[in-house]
Amino acid sequence: MSDPLNILVTGFRGRMGQAVASAVSDDPDTRIAAGIDLGDSLTDALEKSQTVIDFTLPSFTDELIEGCLESKLPLVMGTTGHDDKQLEMIQKASEQIPIVHAPNYSVGVNTLFWLTRKTTEILGDGFDLEVVEMHHRHKKDSPSGTARRLAEILAEAKGLSYDDDCRHGRFGDVGARTATEIGVHALRGGDVVGDHTVIYAADGERVELTHKASSRMTFAKGAVRAAKWIAEKDLKKGLFDMQDVLGLK
Repeated sequence: MSDPLNILVTGFRGRMGQAVASAVSDDPDTRIAAGIDLGDSLTDALEKSQTVIDFTLPSFTDELIEGCLESKLPLVMGTTGHDDKQLEMIQKASEQIPIVHAPNYSVGVNTLFWLTRKTTEILGDGFDLEVVEMHHRHKKDSPSGTARRLAEILAEAKGLSYDDDCRHGRFGDVGARTATEIGVHALRGGDVVGDHTVIYAADGERVELTHKASSRMTFAKGAVRAAKWIAEKDLKKGLFDMQDVLGLK
């Protein structure tokens, strides 16, 4: 890039916002045009920016999408926990502006996504599938967006349905495990940045794929990479994820 990419960082005073701000400042190809949080003017910040990186809450998504559409600005969205209506809004907005929407921007986690699909295809039938995630005590949504995506990949690879075949936790006399069941379990505690494990359990053997994040900077750097990718490709519209950014599709 000849000139640094001017980036608006939303959720600027939050943990991820601060990590993104640091990653933007450390990259010679990008700079912080504005940083906003609750109560700040989105309109003023958008006017100064060329791209938005968002790690906030679903309650802010509607306003942010509307602002990006009006300003015709690309959006890199790391916020998770959206409902179906908001996901539809993001999809519709991508018909007018480029959006990278990913549950996780870590290169390592996106490698885990790829490995999960391939491992599921290779192992075939006979393995029980479980996803376990752990995050810090402050995380509000459950399961994490990454854990949900891992479960979705398992369901897609097995020809199953996330909504119908996933069991979120177990309590009481729930009966024996079914052959098509995908278990999803969320743990919360301490300052854990993000641990995710996909378990394939069969009679006589078990395969586990695990990713552990020790710093939010891995997510922040990935989000900056996504913002630069949109600019370098000169994309005008479309919905993408980190698999697109990394060329894994």
